[in-house]
Amino acid sequence: MVKQYHITLDSNKLRAYGLTLRQVKQAIKGANQEGGGSAIEMGEAEYMVHTRGYIKNIKDFENIPLGLSNVGTPSLLSNLATIQIGPQMCRGITELNGEGEAVVGIVVMRYEQNALKTIASIKEKLQVLQQSLPKGVQIVETYNYSNLIKRAVNTLSDKLIEEFIVVSLVCMTFLSNFRSSLVIIISLPVGIMMALIVMYF
Repeated sequence: MVKQYHITLDSNKLRAYGLTLRQVKQAIKGANQEGGGSAIEMGEAEYMVHTRGYIKNIKDFENIPLGLSNVGTPSLLSNLATIQIGPQMCRGITELNGEGEAVVGIVVMRYEQNALKTIASIKEKLQVLQQSLPKGVQIVETYNYSNLIKRAVNTLSDKLIEEFIVVSLVCMTFLSNFRSSLVIIISLPVGIMMALIVMYF
C-alpha cells in the first residue's frame, strides 16, 4: 500500500480551541507548501514538475501552528489531532469471489448492435489476449448476458410449442374441426411477430 499521513481531529477539542476544519486544512497546506508546476518538454517526452513539501515526518505535522489562544500560547496540531502513518485509501478496487483484488473490465456495446454477435466476437478476442498474458494472469468471465438472451428465446419457443399443442387439442376436442384449430395455431406466431415488429420500430 502507498503510505499516507492520517490526521484524525477531535471535534470537541476543535470547538474548545475555537477553530474550524477549514482553518486546520489551510494551516496544513501552508506548512507543507507542496504543489504542482505544470510540465517541461524535453526531447519527445514531458516531465511533470512537482515540488516536495517541507513536512518529512509525524513530528513536523504535530508542530504545525494553528493559531494563538487568548493568553498568547500557540495552538499546535498535536493539541487537537492524532497523526499516524497508514495506507492510502484504495479506489476502484474489486474482489473476485473473496479471493483477493482483481482488475475489472466492462465491455459497453454500441446502440442497435447485435448482442450475441458482439459477445461471440469478444470471446474470440479474449482467447487471443489470454495467450499474450504473463504466467499466472488469467481472464475470468464474471457476467455474460448471452445466456440470458438464449434462455429468453428458448422459453419463448417452448411456450409457443406448448400453446400450439394445447390449442389444437382443445379445438379438436370441443369443435371437432381441424381447420378451426389451424386458424388459431397460425394466429399465435403471427401475433408474436407483429408485437416484435412494433417493438423493433
